[in-house]
Amino acid sequence: MTVMIEIADAEKTFTMHLQGGVELPVVRGVSFQVKSGECVVLSGPSGAGKSSILKMIFGNYRCDGGRIGIRHEGNVIDLARAEPREILSVRRHSIGYVSQFLRAVPRVATIDVVAEPLIANGIARPDARQQAASLLKTLNIPERLWALPPSTFSGGEQQRVNIARGFISDLPILLLDEPTASLDAVNRAVVVDLIGKKKRAGVAMVAIVHDDEIRHLIADRVVDVTSFAAAA
Repeated sequence: MTVMIEIADAEKTFTMHLQGGVELPVVRGVSFQVKSGECVVLSGPSGAGKSSILKMIFGNYRCDGGRIGIRHEGNVIDLARAEPREILSVRRHSIGYVSQFLRAVPRVATIDVVAEPLIANGIARPDARQQAASLLKTLNIPERLWALPPSTFSGGEQQRVNIARGFISDLPILLLDEPTASLDAVNRAVVVDLIGKKKRAGVAMVAIVHDDEIRHLIADRVVDVTSFAAAA
């Protein structure tokens, strides 16, 4: 299997500029690999740095040291040193991200929110909407809601829209931050199945899940981030 993510000795410190430049170390010495078709789950207590590591992989947080190697269009790019345009290209073509919270343009219909990543990559709108409809059905979002903006939905419904938007693209890397946190048992099972399909398609995934049962069902490996905590 191809190594899609290779992190070596990555570290992150926040500088509190409004507090006299106080530095708050978050993680250090972060090192692990993720191969195609593999789901690596990050574990550890709240505040240990799991979400920070995901954001470093996505390029939202610039790491202060070490290396974040991402396989992108046949090459390996070090996001720790990449130019902003390179990071944007990686996000568009190589890495999907399902956060805990849906961020969508107000008043845009749910089906278009889900279809947007495909349209942005050149898929015709009717085809993109058809794929979006299929995912929304799979995730048990009633068709009568598809024309409404997801801001009108319940928390669990918004999270399922978020998942549909994140899973719709055929990107080789997918990051998942608590994808099942707001879901009932039926829809948690749907998400586990979607993750299984992505793994069989060769997608490399890094996930944060606090549910022991879900972790057991999706994880090929578990990385305990406690050893990476800067205070450790």
